[in-house]
Amino acid sequence: MRILSVVGARPNFMKLAPVDRELVKRGVEHVIVHTGQHYDPGMSDAFFEQLWIPAPDHDLGVGSGSHAQQTAAVMQRLEPVIVELRPDLVLTYGDVNSTVAAALVAAKLQVRVGHVEAGLRSRDWTMPEEINRVVTDRLSDLLFLPSRDAAENLEAEGIPPDRMHFVGNVMIDTLCWALPQALAVDAPARFDLRGRPYAVVTLHRPANVDDPTVLRELLQALNRLADHVPVLFPVHPRTRARIEDLGQRPPTDRGLRLLEPLGYLDMLSLVARAGLVVTDSGGLQEETSFLGVPCLTVRPNTERPITCTHGTNRLVQAQRDAILAAAERGLARRTPARPVIERWDGQAAERIARVVCDGERFGVDHGVAAARSAARRAVAIPQPQGAD
Repeated sequence: MRILSVVGARPNFMKLAPVDRELVKRGVEHVIVHTGQHYDPGMSDAFFEQLWIPAPDHDLGVGSGSHAQQTAAVMQRLEPVIVELRPDLVLTYGDVNSTVAAALVAAKLQVRVGHVEAGLRSRDWTMPEEINRVVTDRLSDLLFLPSRDAAENLEAEGIPPDRMHFVGNVMIDTLCWALPQALAVDAPARFDLRGRPYAVVTLHRPANVDDPTVLRELLQALNRLADHVPVLFPVHPRTRARIEDLGQRPPTDRGLRLLEPLGYLDMLSLVARAGLVVTDSGGLQEETSFLGVPCLTVRPNTERPITCTHGTNRLVQAQRDAILAAAERGLARRTPARPVIERWDGQAAERIARVVCDGERFGVDHGVAAARSAARRAVAIPQPQGAD
């Protein structure tokens, strides 16, 4: 069996890693195509190395551009690869432009498509990612769902249940695999924060960083928050450019530290021991929920509502007072207990491999009792120290 995985952005790499390990374990010829949508070689190479992902078999070198330009470039450069290799299945991951481009190319070439992280919906059509999700799911033959609500979304769109497989969250597979290494890295100690409460921030979505008024409000909130706890802000290149466009660096003398982007292990090390995370990232909503770290998502909606209903995530407006009030509650709420979310158990990639290689089914109602039993046992992972 030959399976081709298409990835293009750092969140995709984290979803790819456990799937690659499971497929290779079963003797599958697994071909990895990196579109180059996230093209910083240092960051991409570091993620591949830290997650033990083999070097890509093909690098399309697409780079940046408008949504149309980027999607078109992936399609043009990916098509000859698929034509040459004729894989049995093309796996796409997440919701970036590379995801929908790969699904379009494969579907038009009559190659089966599998979507890892299918069925998530924000119902916000101003988000390019929402369009990518809907189109990719419509084109996919195998839909690998991270949570039950994903099945409800797909059923409402008329997608038949026999295409859905409730496998769980592959991001959590990677987190479980990497957490012992991340805790050993002890990134908080490098910032003289061991045993102290602190906050971690990531912001990159256009709605938060492209409007100078909104970005200025967010920076003011972070500086006020830094009066109470140290705030570590690894700054996305897009966000850094927008901060510089404001014409002034925000004052950092009160504990707000603007950092360069961090590798996966360093970031996980910081998040695991944080008292609070402020973000607009989808992946961090999931990771913080699994780790039991209070999270404020600066967005009016989320495609991962389970992180709010069963996890530690809370949506907050991009307003200074709203963020500060929510941060105060969040910092007081961190407890050693972690939420248990169904099938977020570190075994999602194994289930994907069983579907792809053995033809097994994991319907939404398949094995519910077993899933509940497994959830009660939960995966045994090292507990972060100094979190309280």
